[in-house]
Amino acid sequence: MTQLNGLVPGSWTFDPAHSEVGFSVRHAGISKVRGTFTEADAQLTVGEQVEDSTLTATVQMASIDTKNADRDAHVRSADFFDVEQHPTMTFTSTSVAVAGEELTITGELTIKGTTRTVALATEFNGVVVDPFGVTRGGFSAETTISRKDFGITWNAALEAGGVLVSDKVTITLDVAFTAPQEDPEETVEGQEAISVEA
Repeated sequence: MTQLNGLVPGSWTFDPAHSEVGFSVRHAGISKVRGTFTEADAQLTVGEQVEDSTLTATVQMASIDTKNADRDAHVRSADFFDVEQHPTMTFTSTSVAVAGEELTITGELTIKGTTRTVALATEFNGVVVDPFGVTRGGFSAETTISRKDFGITWNAALEAGGVLVSDKVTITLDVAFTAPQEDPEETVEGQEAISVEA
């Protein structure tokens, strides 16, 4: 059983302003298209032991941004994500394994109504106190999935052979959370206890 330096137990709050949910997929076999989802939320509950921690996340699929409006519209359509019928992608952890500063977070990923087990290779980037006195923790994570496993099969054949969009998609996360806040009532009770003892 382990604990990571500065990662105190409790509910850590997702910080979307300093987080990115991204992906990359090979295009036409010669380049990669990269994009992000600009609307996401997550709940991280750190256990007394890191292995007891849990993570859930929800991504709004319509928020995809590949810096090309026509491509984004196509990916939102029924050919790919079908966001009208399946507006979110979700992840719910089932286990956490720790090796030094590296974690493997295994969980259930649901895309387009299909759920598969995936493992996030995760790096703990540490905990810091920013200039405003806020305690922040950061993580980087990556996993590669087969989009066919989630029923996303659209493609187009290339004249020279091969297909336009690869099956493998790499999901990358760079995320930040803020530390649990002290309960004001507990703080007051603690101060009263100290006063009585004094």
